[in-house]
Amino acid sequence: TTSYGGRSMTPLDEAIAHVLAGCRPLPPASTPAAGARGRVLAADVVAAEPVPSFANTAMDGYAVRAADVAVVPVTLPVVAEVAAGHPAPRPLAAGEAMRIFTGAPVPEGADAVVMVERTERRDGGKAVEIQVSVDVGNHVREPGEDLHAGQRVFGAGDELTPARLGVLASLGIDEVTVHPRPRVGVMSTGDELVTGSAPLQPGQIRDSNRPALLALVEHAGFEPVDLGRAPDDEAAIAAGLARGVTTCDAVLTSGGVSMGDIDLVKVVLDRLGDMRWMQVAIRPAKPLAFGVVRSPDKRSVPVFGLPGNPVSSLVSFELFARPGLRRLAGYPHPRVHRPRMAATADEALTRRPDGKTHFVRVLAEAGERGALHVRSSGGQGSHQLAAMARANALAVLPDGDGVTLGGRVEVILLDEPPTQGWA
Repeated sequence: TTSYGGRSMTPLDEAIAHVLAGCRPLPPASTPAAGARGRVLAADVVAAEPVPSFANTAMDGYAVRAADVAVVPVTLPVVAEVAAGHPAPRPLAAGEAMRIFTGAPVPEGADAVVMVERTERRDGGKAVEIQVSVDVGNHVREPGEDLHAGQRVFGAGDELTPARLGVLASLGIDEVTVHPRPRVGVMSTGDELVTGSAPLQPGQIRDSNRPALLALVEHAGFEPVDLGRAPDDEAAIAAGLARGVTTCDAVLTSGGVSMGDIDLVKVVLDRLGDMRWMQVAIRPAKPLAFGVVRSPDKRSVPVFGLPGNPVSSLVSFELFARPGLRRLAGYPHPRVHRPRMAATADEALTRRPDGKTHFVRVLAEAGERGALHVRSSGGQGSHQLAAMARANALAVLPDGDGVTLGGRVEVILLDEPPTQGWA
C-alpha cells in the first residue's frame, strides 16, 4: 500500500493484479462454431486440409500453358469451358486453351490463366487470340496458398471474430472448444434508490447504476443477469447475493463499499467469502471490494463491490470488473484491458497532487494523419453521469499538476474516436 496525507491507499496495479488473480478462465466446453462469435478459444485450431484444396483461377479468362503463349499474339483453339464447381472434362493438351471462370479448377496440364481482357474471341468462340505472354502460375491460386494442412490457424486465447468463423467454415470445422460466455449478475443496494418514472420523494434518487452496468456487461459480450435492487436490509442483500452466486459466474454490486457507508453489504460479503476492501489510489472510483465466493455447487464466483456514485461505478467497471470478466471468458492477460494510446490535449487537463492517478472523462478525436486529440467531456464530479456519457475515453493523469494545452497524455479508449470535427 501507499499513503498520502496519512491515508493508506492500494496502488492501482496492485488492485488490478489482485482482481485478475481471482478470476480464473471458466472451464472450456465444445460448442457449435455457428453460435460461437465472440467466444474465446480454449484450444488451438489446426488445419486438417489445405485451403484452397485445389488449384483454381483468380480471374475470368483462358487456361493455357505458359510456353504456348511465349510469342504473341497467338491464336489457340478453345476446347472446353470450366465453371466454378465443375472440373474440366479432360486435361489441357499443348497448343490448346480452355475458357475458365473465377474460382473454377485449373485444368490438368494448364499452368497459367490469361485474363479475358487481354484476349479476343475468334471463330465464334471456338478459338481465342492471346495478346499477352504470361508466366507460369499467372492468376492461379495454388493449393494451400491460404492455409496448409497441419498449420496452426488460431491459438487458445484468440477471440472468434466473424472473419475467423469464416476461416473455420472454410476448413469444415463445425465444433470448437471455447470458454463459456460468463453470466454476470448485477445488484444495486440502498434505501434511497428507486426505479421507474414516479415522482421522487425527499431523499430518493433513481437507480442509474444497475441499468448502466447491465448494459456494460452485455456490451462487453457477456450475459447480464438482473439481480434487482436491495434496500439497506441485511436479509434482502444476503438473498440477492446468494441468488447471484448460485446462478451466475460473477456478481457485481454497487454501493455500500465507501468509508462511512452503512456496512450491511460489507457484513454480508465478508460472511460469504474472503473479501478484500480497498481504497485504491485513483480518482474517481477509489473504494473497491473484491473477493471470491464458493457457490453451493463448489464453483469459485468472483464478487465485485463497486462504488455507488454513478461515474465511480462505471469507471470502476472499466478498470477492474471488465478485465476480470474478460479473464473469466478466457482472454489472456495482455488482452483483458482496453487499448491505451497517446494523445494531444487540445485544452489543459489540470489537477492537484493527491497521491492518486486521475481518470478524466474526455472526448477523443482522430485528427490529421490519425493523430489522437482529446478534450474534457464536461464536469468531472463522480456524480456527473451526463459528462461520462459524452466521453469516449479516459485520460490518465498521474499524480501531479496535470497536462498543459498541447501536452501529451495517455488515454484509455472506451469507444472508437470520431474522425469528423467536434460535435
